[in-house]
Amino acid sequence: MTPPSLDGHSAEEAAVVTLVNLERAQAGCGPVRADPPLAALAGAFSKDMATRDFFGHDDPDGNTPWDRAAKAGLAGLGGENIARGQGDADAVMKAWMNSPGHKANILNCEFRTLGVGAHFAAGGPWWTQDFGF
Repeated sequence: MTPPSLDGHSAEEAAVVTLVNLERAQAGCGPVRADPPLAALAGAFSKDMATRDFFGHDDPDGNTPWDRAAKAGLAGLGGENIARGQGDADAVMKAWMNSPGHKANILNCEFRTLGVGAHFAAGGPWWTQDFGF
């Protein structure tokens, strides 16, 4: 049974949004707002990485995060973080905060919205954060 949706996020995905906002507050940034369309985009990408067995920002067809956002009818994508193998929200946030590029996205005060997608399956889980302006 799937847990109830929280602004388009599962409980584990919603926990990532909460942890992002804690980090942002410590850095003097305003919070990001959970965004259901971005959550759908992130979730679809995490599932795609698992299904097609790849790990990277560009999919096997050569589509970038911005290409995928445009195809979904979304404008204003600011950045994307991905991760694989971390078992829960705390673990994936630690990994992202220990990576300068991922941390920079999390602490970019210009970003105002966030969608998180986690796909739990053998070989994963796969995580995607899509940030918007």
